[in-house]
Amino acid sequence: MKVDMHIHSTISDGSEDIETIIKTAETNNLDAIVIVEHDFLCPYNEKLPSDKVQVQVGIEISAAYQKTKTKAHILGYCIKKSELINTVTQRILYERNENSMKQIKILNNNGYQIDMDELSKANGLYIYKQHIMEYLVKNKQVSEMFGDFYQTTFKKNGICDFDIKYINVFEAIRSIKEAGGLAVLAHPGQQQNFWLIPKMVEFGLDGIELNHHANNEKDRFVIEKLAKRYNLFLTGGSDYHGQFSKEVVEIGDYLSHRSGVEMIF
Repeated sequence: MKVDMHIHSTISDGSEDIETIIKTAETNNLDAIVIVEHDFLCPYNEKLPSDKVQVQVGIEISAAYQKTKTKAHILGYCIKKSELINTVTQRILYERNENSMKQIKILNNNGYQIDMDELSKANGLYIYKQHIMEYLVKNKQVSEMFGDFYQTTFKKNGICDFDIKYINVFEAIRSIKEAGGLAVLAHPGQQQNFWLIPKMVEFGLDGIELNHHANNEKDRFVIEKLAKRYNLFLTGGSDYHGQFSKEVVEIGDYLSHRSGVEMIF
């Protein structure tokens, strides 16, 4: 099976709605996809309708190991109790929105003009940095989404370079397991958090995302070695965000390892 297990829609920080994503997956001849939203599991846990592509939903929890502030994103698949997960992650959504509101105020005080009523919002409720950037580009106040302005404003100690406190990574894994799901570490090459995997296994980690644009050849070697040592399955996906992605990647460019497909489908 050709399966992309890591796709984001307008429910979180993707630029395309679920219907458009499904049509693209059909066009790209995929057998199945999993739509995983940041810190929110859609209340429908049944497969979404498509004659050609199997569709499931999951979650990507933004977490961290607090002692070292090491970030770790935990993917949750096959979750049976969505209300349990959403109760745990609601704080993240609220604080991220408040964080974005502070960034908007700072930008407005520094000569930019952002109309709150015209901003896109995740699930119609929550503002991400991507929505702020989309507005600035659309209104020709900034030339591109992730160019110099983004790097010097939201990164590199810029005026909007501050973040929220994320959920503890072990709590994220435990919550997914308590909700009847499978917990997978997303793109460890991006955060270089391999050293946390043995401890994650103690809390119930089931798998690691192998096929992802942030995992280089060395990362993939380490992932496969750790997966074998701790008996973890492997997944993969495009991490598709549409125009809200820093990487040029399409649905189906990165597919899941067979072991992940067998576990989840």
